[in-house]
Amino acid sequence: MISIGPTYLLYYVPLIVSISLVFGATRHEDTQTILKHAFYTARWVTGFMFVIFIVLLMLNWML
Repeated sequence: MISIGPTYLLYYVPLIVSISLVFGATRHEDTQTILKHAFYTARWVTGFMFVIFIVLLMLNWML
């Protein structure tokens, strides 16, 4: 398994913030609605990435 340092996980924070804000801003014009939508998008993307991580971790243990 390729090991990367935990420093690379710090790239996740600005990436998820920018993706969520742009995605929310393309759908709404009100600032409050944009922030609400950005929070839900960030939560969805984080959950999706966590599920993929668990699947890959289980595949690594099996092989």
